[in-house]
Amino acid sequence: MEKRDKTQTNLVDVSEMASILRVPKSWIYQRTRQGQSAIPHVKLGIYVRFDPEEVIKFFRLNGS
Repeated sequence: MEKRDKTQTNLVDVSEMASILRVPKSWIYQRTRQGQSAIPHVKLGIYVRFDPEEVIKFFRLNGS
């Protein structure tokens, strides 16, 4: 994996996040609507973006 500068963030969209986690896009959308237990995401207007490292860390710390 490529080493990143701490100020650089590679955000991915719903399709890419679903592919990384090997789950349906609908599952990703559902997990962004769960309030405090939602997966880490950034809303940019109507768009949703994810930092894959943060999402994976979230699941490692919180389980499913």
